[in-house]
Amino acid sequence: MATMADFRTSEKSWWCPGCGDFGVLAGLQKALVELGIEPQQVALASGIGCSGKIGNYINSYNLHVVHGRSLPAAQGIKLANRELTVIAAGGDGDGFAIGMGHYMHALRRNVDITYIVMDNQIYGLTKGQTSPTSDGGFQTKSTPNGNIEKSVNQMQLAIASGCGFVANGFSANQKQLVEIIKRALQFPGFALVNTYSPCVTFNKLNTFDFYKQEIVNLDEDPTYDRSDRFAAMKKLMETNELVTGIIYEDPNPTRYEDKVSGYREQGIVNQSLEVDPVLWAKILGQYK
Repeated sequence: MATMADFRTSEKSWWCPGCGDFGVLAGLQKALVELGIEPQQVALASGIGCSGKIGNYINSYNLHVVHGRSLPAAQGIKLANRELTVIAAGGDGDGFAIGMGHYMHALRRNVDITYIVMDNQIYGLTKGQTSPTSDGGFQTKSTPNGNIEKSVNQMQLAIASGCGFVANGFSANQKQLVEIIKRALQFPGFALVNTYSPCVTFNKLNTFDFYKQEIVNLDEDPTYDRSDRFAAMKKLMETNELVTGIIYEDPNPTRYEDKVSGYREQGIVNQSLEVDPVLWAKILGQYK
């Protein structure tokens, strides 16, 4: 059975000391270990930015793609070999700016992958510019007079687009984050795990202390119904998405794969190369 050591690599991290992404990495590794998943059963596609380096620090199959393209890559991997546990990872800039088009269609398509977003509300790799999730009025190098654009509400977009599993974590709350990721990995369909992951170098507004004071923890509300889509949307609007926990989980999910006629459970790499001659003749007959 795999241990935490099995999911670590020898590459030295270049994240800043105290970066929230360390917590996300540890949470993902712990979740995989606790679920009994082996490194060779995992494939991770990561995007560009500080968060995109996460694949270099976790021992699994890893594909580091171009900016905003982690989701199509992860979906392709899963459809090619559905026996793998497939994870897409990236940041708020990678996912909700150049990657927004892929995000919306991945939500409605519902391929069985988990998308982990490290949301620090700033572009950290390029030294501190406003990102799609930055608050209004936020002063950065790209908005010295304050951000005049509205921030993206990515979790409300997810629910509105039909996503069956929407959760938000906080990198400093490891216990809750691990449980969220475990449930997301087990969910049969597209699972969004947005995670507040503070940038300690360039974002002095959305800090660890800020989140500890402002976050509403849904796990502390015994009356909250995570299967109620309308209640989930209402809660996100009321809190400006400053919540943690599983926000919405579809009680009757249906994966994209389950709707594809004749799609096998067995991964392509493990399927027999022999072709049914009757089926082959039928396929060829469609093109006469």
